[in-house]
Amino acid sequence: MELWYTEEHTPSVRFSIKVKKQLFGGKSPFQQIDVFDSDEFGRFFTLDGLMMVTEKDEFIYHDMIVHVPMATNTGIKRVLVIGGGDGGTVRELTRYKTIEKIDMVDIDEMVVKVCRELLPFTSRKLGDPRVTLYFEDGLKFVRTVEESYDLIIVDSTDPFGPGEGLFTREFYGNCFRALSAEGILVNQHENPYYESYSASMKRAHRRIEEFFPICRVYQAHIPTYPSGHWLFGFASKKFDPIADLDAAAWNGLGLETKYYNTDIHVGSFMLPNYVKSALEIK
Repeated sequence: MELWYTEEHTPSVRFSIKVKKQLFGGKSPFQQIDVFDSDEFGRFFTLDGLMMVTEKDEFIYHDMIVHVPMATNTGIKRVLVIGGGDGGTVRELTRYKTIEKIDMVDIDEMVVKVCRELLPFTSRKLGDPRVTLYFEDGLKFVRTVEESYDLIIVDSTDPFGPGEGLFTREFYGNCFRALSAEGILVNQHENPYYESYSASMKRAHRRIEEFFPICRVYQAHIPTYPSGHWLFGFASKKFDPIADLDAAAWNGLGLETKYYNTDIHVGSFMLPNYVKSALEIK
């Protein structure tokens, strides 16, 4: 008997991966958690039936959500990650010796436990001494932040269920207040291709623009995410991701990456016309 994982991208579009074995299946107080093994994508992790991470292509997402802001301001020292329970974002951040503190807030402790056990390729740096884990609602966490972060990365699920509050006007306003005067906010920004996702993307972009003087969108191509075309939001109080990119300084760090480089950094902000139209970018 063949076992297939199938995700419904729209009511008329589905994406499937042939599964060798299910490694874990369980329900936390917040969501259904599953881990599978496959020939094509290796191990992969889903929440409520939606793809979060695969062993084969996770490097694309994690490279782009971390290295774009880090190359824009190589002086970042204090970082807050909201979501990101698989650990991939933290893994990339720990490669920077200049970062002094990484706080990661995930509402679901079971996600982190499962990923630490079954997805060591993303979770292996969660024990870094600079990392502090908080298992609580990210929306509530940023309401009470008393220290300033140089970078906040919102590595969230889609805008429903446990991730719904991380796409609200209140949340973005609290992030603005939690950032230093030179602070940067980066968030996963959904895909622009399918209508339901595009609506979430446009809504999030409008809300972020209300608070940040610099607000940009950039893209990457991730095979296992809906449509394969994924966006990230970049917002800052000071830094422009293209004008302030210090390519020489970042390249001087000698970090080896599989997807990100400083050429693609600039190119990723060059958006297709249909995306610019949706975001009302001239």
